[in-house]
This record gives sequence, C-alpha cells and structure tokens, in this order.
Amino acid sequence: MPQLAAADARPHEEQETGMAGGGKDIDPASEFAEEDDEQALPESDLELDAAQIELGDASGPLAAGRAVLLRHAKLAPSTPGVYRMLDAAGEVLYVGKAKNIKKRFTSYTRPTGHDTRIERVIAATASVEFVTTATETEALLLEANLIKRLRPRFNVLLRDDKSFPYILITGDHWAPQILKHRGARSREGSFFGPFASVWAVNRTITALQRAFLLRSCSDGFFEARTRPCLLHQIKRCSAPCTNEIDFAGYAELVREAKAFLSGKSQAVRDELSAEMEKASTELDFERAAIYRDRLAALSAVQSTQGINPRSTEEADVFAIHQDGGFSCIEVFFFRTGQNWGNRAYCPKADRTFEPGEVLGAFLAQFYDDKPPPSLILLSHDVPECDLLAAALTTKSGRKVEITVPQRGEKKELVAHALVNAREALGRKLADTSSQQKLLKGLADVFALPRMPQRIEVYDNSHIQGTNAVGAMIVAGPEGFRKNQYRKFNIRSTELTPGDDFGMMREVLERRFKRLMTEAPRAAQPADTTEAIQAAAIAGDMPPPADSDEDRESPWPDLVLIDGGQGQLNAAKETLAALGVTGVPMIGVAKGPDRDAGNETFYLTDKPAVKLPPRDPLLFFIQRLRDEAHRFAIGSHRTRRTKSIREGGLQEIPGIGPTRKRALLHHFGTLKAIERASVTDLSQVPGINEETARKIHDFFHEKAS
Repeated sequence: MPQLAAADARPHEEQETGMAGGGKDIDPASEFAEEDDEQALPESDLELDAAQIELGDASGPLAAGRAVLLRHAKLAPSTPGVYRMLDAAGEVLYVGKAKNIKKRFTSYTRPTGHDTRIERVIAATASVEFVTTATETEALLLEANLIKRLRPRFNVLLRDDKSFPYILITGDHWAPQILKHRGARSREGSFFGPFASVWAVNRTITALQRAFLLRSCSDGFFEARTRPCLLHQIKRCSAPCTNEIDFAGYAELVREAKAFLSGKSQAVRDELSAEMEKASTELDFERAAIYRDRLAALSAVQSTQGINPRSTEEADVFAIHQDGGFSCIEVFFFRTGQNWGNRAYCPKADRTFEPGEVLGAFLAQFYDDKPPPSLILLSHDVPECDLLAAALTTKSGRKVEITVPQRGEKKELVAHALVNAREALGRKLADTSSQQKLLKGLADVFALPRMPQRIEVYDNSHIQGTNAVGAMIVAGPEGFRKNQYRKFNIRSTELTPGDDFGMMREVLERRFKRLMTEAPRAAQPADTTEAIQAAAIAGDMPPPADSDEDRESPWPDLVLIDGGQGQLNAAKETLAALGVTGVPMIGVAKGPDRDAGNETFYLTDKPAVKLPPRDPLLFFIQRLRDEAHRFAIGSHRTRRTKSIREGGLQEIPGIGPTRKRALLHHFGTLKAIERASVTDLSQVPGINEETARKIHDFFHEKAS
C-alpha cells in the first residue's frame, strides 16, 4: 500500500512519545502482574464558551475555521483518504476518514446543520492535512492507527495501552515450550489469544500441561536436567529433557496442543478417545489411563468457565453501556469454545456520541494491534459495519463477520456482556467519586496548587547493598496505573553499599532526565486563574484540564518519597541539579517504632505535617507507600533470584550448557565445584586441563 506508507512522512505523524522511564527500566516480572480488569473513567472535556462559536459572529472562531476548511476543500482530492484538523499550535484536534475528501470538507463549510461537537472542532481548526488512500478500507485502517498514535481531542480514544497476554508455543527448539507471552512477537513460535488477564493464561496453561504434557521450563533449565523434575512426577510434563519421550512422540503432543488452541478442540478430543479405546481393546490399561487423564484435563478447561458456549467456537463479544456522559465497553473473549476472560474499557468520547458511534470507533482502534477472530458480536449496530468488517478481513487475511445477534445463544452472550458493562460502569462511577475526594483532601492538607492527577511514589530495596533496585509506582484518579510502574536497577559502581540516599539520587536522575528528553515540560498557560484552580480543588468542576497534553502528561503532580528528611533533601538536590522545578515532593517517614499510624510527612519548603491516626487520607498515603514497597521488594527478589540462578558457571568463558551439566552431574552442587582442585576438575568428561584451570581460577579470584 504505497499510499499508506506515505503517511509516515507527514510532519504531524510522529510516533507517540512513550512513558518516560520506560524501555529498559521496565520490570519483566511486573509485565505479568495481575491487573485491574476495568479501566478508569476518562476525564470530562472542558467545553468551549458558547459565545466563542456564535453562528452569527462573522469574525469569530467558527467563521475562521469554516474559511480554513473552504480553502482546503478547493484543493482536496475527490478520492478516499484520511484528514487531520489541527489547531493554531499544530496539535491534532480530529482525525477522520472519508470516501471523498472534497465532499467531506465541503460539508463542514455549511453554516448550519452541525452538532455542538463538530462546531467546536471547526472553531478550533487552523489548518488541515490529508493523506489519500487507494480504498476506503485502507482509509479506515489508517484512521484507527493515527487516532491511537496522535490521540486527538475530539475523537473517541481507547485510553488503555496495556497489551494482552498470549499463550506461546515456541518454535526455536526441538522440544517446544509452552509459556505466557506479552509484548512484541520477537520469538519464533505460535501465539494463541488474547487472554483478558494473566490469571486466565496461567489457569489455561496449567490445564494444557495436564492435557498435552508440554514442558514449561526454560531452555537453560531443560539443558541442565539429568533426571525428570517434579512436573513429570505429577503428570504435567512428558520430560523430553531426559528422553522419557522420543522426538516423534513429543512432536505429536505439540501438534495436538496447537490444534486444540486453534479451534479444533472436538477433533482432538475425538482422537484421544479413539486412542483410549484402542489401548483398552489391546488391554494396555496403563496407556488407556493416560489418555483418560488427558481427556479429563481437556474437560476441565471448559468446566471451569462461567459461560460455556455450545455453538460459538471463536468470537469476541462487545457490549456498551452509557450513563452520566460516560461510556463503558465490556469485552469477552471466546476461543476454542472457552471463555478466556473479559475486560472493561471506558473510552474517552464526547457526550454527544451515540452508543453505536462509540463502539464503532472503539473497534477500529482495538484491533489495530491484535488479530481479530472470525466472529465479532455487538450489542449495538455500528456505522459502516460492512466497511469495518472488510477492513478487519483485509488486515487478518481471513473472513471476519460483525453482527448484532437477535436470538439464541449468541444473543445470550451479548446480554451477559451488557450486564457486566452496566455493573462495571456503576463501580467505576462510585470508585472515581471516592478517589476524587481523597485527592482533593491531599491537595487541601499539603497546599498543592491543584488536585493531583498523577502521583509518583519512589522506594528502594536491597540486602546490604546487593542487587539494589529502585522502584516507581504511579497512581491517579482511577487508582494504581500498573502499566506505568517502573523499576531501576542501580548501576552506579561508586555508591557505598547500602547508601539509600545515593540510590534515590540515581533513580530520580534517570527518571527525570528521560522525562525531560521524551516529554519536555510545556509552559503553564496564562489564563489558568486562581479561581479555576480553587474550583477544581473544591470539586465543583473537573480537575484543571487546559489541554489533553496536560491531562495526559507523564509529569507528576506530586512525588512521594519513602523516607524522612534526608531522603527528601537528596531528592530535592537531584531535581534542582537537573533544573526541574515546580514538582511538589513529600517525604513519608515512619514513626519511632516504624509502625503504621505515626508517619511524619516532610515537605520541601513547609513544616512537617502529621495526620490523625484514623484519618482516611493517612490510610490512602499508607496504601500508596505500601504499594511502592511491595513493588520494590518484588523487583529486588526477581533480580536476586536471577543473580543466584545465573551466577557462577555461566560467567566462566567456555562453559556452556553441556559442560555445565557435566560438572553438576559429576560434583552434585556448585559449592563442590568451587572446592574442587584442578586435578579433580580435569577428570570430568569434556573438561581438559586448561578449562579446569579457568574454572579453578575463576572461583579463587572471585573469593579473593
């Protein structure tokens, strides 16, 4: 699609800036941490003053916007494409597609017939850009991609960047491994999903291990085995590592597992039943019992589901509910006749959007980075349903059907999803109200300039300075934002072991340096008056939202440091050295006996504050601190475990899996290898005298 490729060269289509502090600082262990299935409610947009878009004002913003669109309409092509409406600062306001760009621009220039949302877009438009495509289908795909990247203010936005977990059966080893996977599909193998939660993945993998006996261990663990592990003893692995099963037999197990996950579950069950009957007829009751247990495991996969569709092998179910100007979309995933979980989304959308419009825009963005199933069931009709189905068909390479069921089992599935959407939105409305009160209290007690929308909490974890890790958690009006947690492996070699102040300096320096590079801080607008801020703190209006950029900013409104005055001073000096100002910081120090309830809160330029023991705000801050503490300890344990597991023999040049396995088989433990002499080491098969000396020198130099 050459037309689509040209879109990447446009000046306003840069890649969306990632969260500062991401990349290499992401904790691999946290990638599969349990997450809230429900997404936060979006913030309400500030409405433009009606006087600004008065139709009769020939010199007003609306007239100026129509003039801009009229000028571009004269030059626009009469072909399908995607257009972007930009404001005076060059920020994208709206991304749309059209079968005929010229006709679409011409329709915008009409003086009447537009709803309030369209009038607001036109009034703010200062320039327009467009990209032509070969077909309307290509335009739809490009539109969804640009909306996710540019996040225009007036579009329906999928406000969730969490990726879904998948099941991966690897293809880069003679004995494929089954494991959970999230992120880029850089490893060779077959991916099955998506699953709504890590819990659903773990549960399914456990059941599949019992049914197909595939290994879940890492390649390094596999190569080092000399006898079957416990998973083989409890009948969850066929132990290909020790040749308990031959290559052909294991390949057959892999084939059956892939067929089952690909939707051929009944065929696999029929095969296993036939093999069980055959073994029973031949009086091979032990083999028949194995097939019986595998069939029972397959039955358990479906028996644990809350919903067991009888006629729906593969489908995604979407249901939308609107209340109070907010929308909630509940998504259920069904694969191989199983319920693979559900997740609630609260997309950002103007109150004037109808349910079908929100759902249609949501679907295009939802499947921008994930493969669609063969069947998509909806609770409401969406505009251009046939076009959307054609686009998803083109994208996936197989036929995709989108339908609103009217009767039968499929109707029941949609009705169940709709009930969940209604309940999820009700919970979110209640939770958001409580969280807003706590944030308002935080702003009042600590005299913050505004109610915080992004709170970052920092903590360190180490054991006598070893495997030191810094952690950052993020919280906001919707609660914890686990997809934005970051860990920082302490890299400095100049720090004294156990220097908490130095660790905090390194963490904050790395965090805010990246933040300054990837998301430069915009200047505060001049029209942000004290009255507006006071109203926001009082809860009479949504929090100050001068722009979407401000609402989505990765810059924290408040930084909490787990520590006392010393930690706070170190943090303050670090930010001052970087030239960062205007970021409120609070040190949370435990009481004399380090017990909860006696915390002292140190501020940068104000006296210390203590809260009453039973104050809800105190419990709120404790919860933030404890979450940071939990994440820091978990990250430290992960790093320490990895260090223990990978330390020692792997660090010796020339020692690979085969020689490592031979050494461990000969001596039994790593400690015995450390105590062995050069003569003893050279007696191990595959270890010559030169290699033995390297091993001996490695441990003795390390000890010295």
